[in-house]
Amino acid sequence: MLVVVSDTHAREESKLQGRTAAAVREAELVIHAGDFYREPVLDAFQSAAASLRAVYGNNDDAAIRDRVPEVRTVEYAGVRFAVTHRHRSGDTGLVMLGRGRDADAVICGHSHRPRFDDSGELPILNPGSHAQPRGNRPAHAELTPVEGEGGPALDGELVTPDGESFETFRIEGGSDAE
Repeated sequence: MLVVVSDTHAREESKLQGRTAAAVREAELVIHAGDFYREPVLDAFQSAAASLRAVYGNNDDAAIRDRVPEVRTVEYAGVRFAVTHRHRSGDTGLVMLGRGRDADAVICGHSHRPRFDDSGELPILNPGSHAQPRGNRPAHAELTPVEGEGGPALDGELVTPDGESFETFRIEGGSDAE
């Protein structure tokens, strides 16, 4: 399982609770889309996750920026993601970033609003914030490998720390398949 989290905004700990904490511990791979806030929070995620791929966000301190990139490409179960915290050009910029990295989907954070949008050229996944939802539903994303119509795919869901699944989706892989 792949778990996606973002926008922790903490000083000392991961603020993982309930299903979000269990999912991070169970996952083969965890992606954090930025805004840990302080370095001990990055350390806490690295301790909790079997494997962590992270980017820094606009509120992350210099110590985090020295350890993780602003943008990265992550592949999981044959599906390639462009990962960034935010893009100043909104969804258009996110799609352009994803296309430039030959991605099947884009993962971002920043808004604290969980959403999956596949209405454009590339799907965009924002897991929201498990720790500081700022008026939105607290959430993370869980993605499980499945066989899609044309090859690898991931079935995903947005899930609250209480374990409520409130949106399901599928991301097809193979953007560079001939």
